[in-house]
Amino acid sequence: MAVDERHITTNKKAFHDYFVDETFEAGMALTGTEVKSLRENKASLRDCYASIKRGEMWLHGVHIAPYSHGNRGNVDTDRQRKLLLHKKEIRYLLGKTKERGYTLIPLRMYFTSRNLVKVEIGLARGKKLYDKRDAIAEKDQQRDVERALRERQKE
Repeated sequence: MAVDERHITTNKKAFHDYFVDETFEAGMALTGTEVKSLRENKASLRDCYASIKRGEMWLHGVHIAPYSHGNRGNVDTDRQRKLLLHKKEIRYLLGKTKERGYTLIPLRMYFTSRNLVKVEIGLARGKKLYDKRDAIAEKDQQRDVERALRERQKE
């Protein structure tokens, strides 16, 4: 994450459930009250995905809470939102998602230095149960190594 980015939210389950092969940065088409709600960090990327329809990329299942001071300007919290990518990138991702096992998962959402909302999209393959167990065992092992190093430094 670069210094001039302001974090909004991350998809914590993405790296647990998927192997992420590539990442892409995409802009989002939002309304004014949605941006104001994002400034209050009121968004969730849980159980969401991206799809390509008629040459455009759409984000499904993203929950952006209604703006606290908004009125009729507030829109549906779970509506589909258009992602802004170059046509070459969309064609590349369309070809990859037609391959067996690939899907498009949003990994994190953030503001850039120019106050634009960006989403990091990951081209991902689903993990099997044994892959998840391996990942958990690897994390436990790494945690034990770090704990041992800390204890050694205390002595």
